[in-house]
Formats: sequence, C-alpha cells, structure tokens
Amino acid sequence: MKISYNWLKSYIPEIPEPEKLWDIFTYHLCEVESVEKLSPTTPPGGTPPQAGGEDTIFDINILPNRAHDLLSHQGIARELASLLNIPYIDPTSKYKIPESKPTNIKIDGSGARRYTVRVVRNVTVEPSPEWVVNHLASIGQRSINNIVDATNITMFDCGQPTHAFDLDKIKGKVVVREAKKGEKMTTLDNREVILEEKDMVITDDEGVLALAGIKGGKRAEVDANTKNILIEVGNFFPVLVRKTARRLGIFTDAAKRFENDLSPELCDFAHMELAGLLVEYGFSDFEDIVDDYQFDNFKNKQTLNFSLNKISKILGLELKGEQVMDILNRYNFIYRQEGDVFEIDVPPMRLDLQIEEDMAEEIGRIMGYDKVLPKIPKIDFKPKVNETYNKILWARNKLLAEGYSEVMTYTFCNKGEVQVLESASDKKFLRTNLKDGLQESIKLNQVNLPLLDAQELKVFEIGTVFLKEKEELQVAYGNKKEIKEMSLEEFCEENKYNPSQPSLVRGGENTEHLILPDKGDKGGLFSMWSLFPFIVRDIAVWVPESEGKENLEKLLKENMTELCVKGPDIFDSFTKDDKTSYGFRMIFQSYDKTLTDVEIHEIMTKITNKIKENSNWQVR
Repeated sequence: MKISYNWLKSYIPEIPEPEKLWDIFTYHLCEVESVEKLSPTTPPGGTPPQAGGEDTIFDINILPNRAHDLLSHQGIARELASLLNIPYIDPTSKYKIPESKPTNIKIDGSGARRYTVRVVRNVTVEPSPEWVVNHLASIGQRSINNIVDATNITMFDCGQPTHAFDLDKIKGKVVVREAKKGEKMTTLDNREVILEEKDMVITDDEGVLALAGIKGGKRAEVDANTKNILIEVGNFFPVLVRKTARRLGIFTDAAKRFENDLSPELCDFAHMELAGLLVEYGFSDFEDIVDDYQFDNFKNKQTLNFSLNKISKILGLELKGEQVMDILNRYNFIYRQEGDVFEIDVPPMRLDLQIEEDMAEEIGRIMGYDKVLPKIPKIDFKPKVNETYNKILWARNKLLAEGYSEVMTYTFCNKGEVQVLESASDKKFLRTNLKDGLQESIKLNQVNLPLLDAQELKVFEIGTVFLKEKEELQVAYGNKKEIKEMSLEEFCEENKYNPSQPSLVRGGENTEHLILPDKGDKGGLFSMWSLFPFIVRDIAVWVPESEGKENLEKLLKENMTELCVKGPDIFDSFTKDDKTSYGFRMIFQSYDKTLTDVEIHEIMTKITNKIKENSNWQVR
C-alpha cells in the first residue's frame, strides 16, 4: 500500500523525517518495499504538482493480521503517534454535517454484516478540487469526478470502502443477497460477468447493481447527469468477498480490505468523513442514514487478559509493570491491573488482539525486537532413549565399519501378502523381504564397480517388511555370492548388541562418533557424480626391472587428460627375465556428454606413442 508522508503529517505534525521513518516502519511495524521522492515538477504520471510541495511516498507491506486497521492513512498515523508518543490530530471535530431530513429509502441488508445507506440530493458531478486530485495522484490513483473521488479519498484515509450510486437509476428497494446462478452484471469498466450462487450482490427491483464489497455496476453509475446519489457504506463477509473476487479475477482496493476483515464499527466514521467531504464541495441536502446492523455482536465490549510473567517468558525479556502501562497508555487502551495480571478493553478496530500471545507480539513489536537478547534457553533434562532406533543405529554403524554400503530399495513390489489400493500395476504389494531388493541393487551397482574404491560390492539395508500377520524390522546384508537376512532383534543378538559400545553408537554420553575411512571426498564435501556412462581402458607395458613403475605411472598421468576420473591404478604385474610387465587401468568419464570410442582412442594412441619414444619400454 502506498502512503503519502504529507498526508500522514496532516494527522501527526511531529512525524520524524522520511529517512528516519523508514527505519521505524521496518523495526516496529512492517516491511518497506520502496520509497519514492516526489517534487512539484516531477509528479507521477504527469499530474499537477502535489499540494504543499515535495512529498515522499512509502510503499509498505501490511500483513493480513493488521490489514483491518492499517490499510489507511489514519490507521498508520494513529499507530505512529502511539508508537512514538507524539500528538495525533483527531479529524472528527472538523466535519460539520448539516442536519439531515427524513428518508424514504428502503433496504434489506441481511446478506451483509452491516449495511448502511444515505441519500444526498442536489449534487453536481464535476472535476474534483485540485487538493483532492493531488492527494489521489500522490498514491498513484486517477481522479474520476468529485463524487467518486470523495469515496476513494475516504477509503484511503480511514480504510472503509464506500460507494456512490445514481439514486434516480435505482428502482425500488435496495437489497444485499446471494446472486442467482446465471445472473449477469456489467461492471464499471464494461466487463460482463456471469454470477454464481454464493456471490453476494447489491440489487434493486430490476436486478444487480454491484458486486458487494468488490466493484460497482454500470447500470447505476454516477455520471455527468447525476443529480441525486445514494451513498453506500457496508461491511461484508470476508470469505465471500474473497471467493467472488478470486473467481472473477476482479482485484480492487475495496476487495482487498474486506477480504482481510474490517470492523463494522468503522461504518459510522466513514459516513461522517464522506459527508464532510461532500459538504466541503458545497452540498448540503442530506437525508437520514438507514442502518441495517445484522451482526451487532461487534458492539459488545471485548476484553483480553494477560499476565506480565507469561509475556516476559514468551519474549525472553524481564518486563516491568511500568513498561507495560506506558505502552497501554500510549495506545489509549482502557485497562485494569490486579497484581501481575492486566485486563484490557480491546478497541473495536483491533481485530487481531484475541489471545494472550497477541499481546506478547504487540508489546515486543512496540519495544523493538532488538531488545530481545539471543539467549539459548536452558533445558535441563535427559533424553529418553528409543531402544528400537538405538538398535538400528548400532546395526547400521557396525555394517558400515565392516565395509558395507547402505542402500534403500522399494517398499512396493509385484508380489507379496499385503496388497495396496490405487498403485502402479507392477507395484501392487508391500515387500515381504529385503533380499529381493538387495539382489537387484547389487546387480545394478555391479556395473559401476570400476568407479568404486572396492574390489567387491558389499551392501546392506535395514527396513520394514510386511507380512500378513505383522510388520517387522529386518536387516539384510551381503554381496554378489550370498545375502543374509534376519530380524533386527536376531542381528543384534547374533552380533552381541552393546548399546554403550563407543565405536558403534553416535552421540551418547561419554561415547565417540564413528569415523569412517577417508575415501577422497574432498574434505567431506559432497561432489556430484557424472550422469554419463564411463569407459574403461587397460594398458600393459614391459619395463626394465631396474627402472620400476614410477616413471611409467608419471607418463600416464601427464597424458590421460582430465577425462580420466579414476586411475591409473595398477591391476597386474609379473617379471620375466630382466623385465617387468605392469598393467594399468584408467576410467574415462565426462560430466557434460557421453564419450565416444573415437575420443578415448585418440588419448590412448597419444599415450602409446609417448611410451614408444622410450626404447627400453614396450607395449604388450
């Protein structure tokens, strides 16, 4: 929402400079998304200069929990005045409303929480005064005419949306009701919408006049010929407004305020402010307000109790009664205190204050969260050991220490004792053993064995199997030749489970963490593996026994290029006469593409030619 600094200053003359105000917003109220400086010569959209010279426009992000009272200039001004303990100028006394006359207008507001209307006769629709145009332009709003602009000024000033109908275009009784399925309406921007049940509408005897709380209709639009107007100030159900606005894709400033909830008590002030603006235009023929207040429980006084001790614990601050009383006085709360407990009368506009934690948030926000020290709470308790988890951890660490790698296989399979609903055609059952999945895992991983730092693939899994009569945790481990599977309990018993064994249990009191062998993982940081296949190449070379393999290994490293991801590793050697044959294996792989035989052949040819340059070496 855009907020004008000059507009705020008309309510709080002692407001801090804009640069300081930014920090106050940020640390105590809301996020500031942007700040724009306006000058008399460079206003937004080429509109006339802002009245009063330069201005600063804050675009602030009011969260939903405060949208009911802060989506307005008056709401922000009252908040800042209380927060900074500076005077707030209440505009109520400035509005001089002439005595109104009896009215014949009939309404039925049963579809709203509160619905009020007022007839104003003998008006003239014309361009707005310059100060109205400039006020709207400063927050990015376009002037339409003096009547519509007055309703918009009221909404942006006090937060209550209002609407003006051409009274002479209304036929009969004004009713707030649910739409009938298929009813149609043309909005003020000439868009035809088709309505559904549960859409709340304003109607007369001939049909739909407006979408309640969202947008007016074309049929009763105020235009240059309008002489009499019907002022509408209502309070509509937030959920219904939101659903209709989202379904139709009509997002208006009025809908934004209603969907976040407003107090029906705000209607009275909005009527007074709007009437005051019309009087300033020179209009004075007012009729009585007709008020249908269906949900008048908002009139009932709401109270909220909170204790100083509880608030202090929530915030992590040692609060004193004087600090809390100062805040309550600055915010004009009516309160009572009895010992450590405060009871406040919740103001009608503060719909967010409902439970004790709300007051903790309120007090913390006002004091400043920078006052809350980052202190870790002291927790004095010993955790309860989960015996099953401890055994799983013990079994896992034992198998890891013995050189096994952990795998996780599918719980769903194509045969079993327990069937599941709505599953893939080949995965309709829950597994009855871990062995089948482990065998498949070994088969798949055997392909990548050359990349692993192991001569043999050893894997294990700890998981649940599902039998017809029970579920059971089991352990399966083994290699290509043999896989053993047993229950977790049997594994622990067979391997003499000892929960206090320091080398196998992590993190317990007086125990050590299991440290696995370093496998060249660059200091423990994760490195992504290649998604492309690898190519293995072997080369065997006769070398004079007196020379050894070091020079040959060095030559290979210098010429195998960066595509060699593993090696050269010696896999074979034997001596005959005065020469030794060394067999080296190299694994090539790219992170960018699938390598071809042609590319690897070029590398191997280069290596072979380099070897041939040494007359004492011979490629086998």
